[in-house]
Amino acid sequence: MKMNYFVFGTNNKEKSVGFYDELFDGCGLNKIHDQGRMTLWGNEEFMFAIAEPFDEKPASNGNGTMLGFHVDSINEVNRLHKKALDLGGVSEGEPRIRSNMHSAYIRDLDSNKICFYTSNA
Repeated sequence: MKMNYFVFGTNNKEKSVGFYDELFDGCGLNKIHDQGRMTLWGNEEFMFAIAEPFDEKPASNGNGTMLGFHVDSINEVNRLHKKALDLGGVSEGEPRIRSNMHSAYIRDLDSNKICFYTSNA
């Protein structure tokens, strides 16, 4: 078994799509679906989506919930962390070595927590 996709809820789909379009630019995740309440980016191994909740209640981030993106280099961890901040995200941990990996943490525009990390530290 392997993870195939991950979805974050959003309360402002237009802003969220803009954030992730810019964040994923040049990362190998391409927009493959953008209809109705969901937008999906993906590649041959993984899909990520943002969606307005089906039950029409406000989206909320889960306490203790986090999505990790493995990237190829320390420079890419640093670049994505800075880019997320430039796009309006909030830092949850500056880039540095943690548990033998170079990692950095951000919260997106809906306060969802994301980690960018590489084992090439």
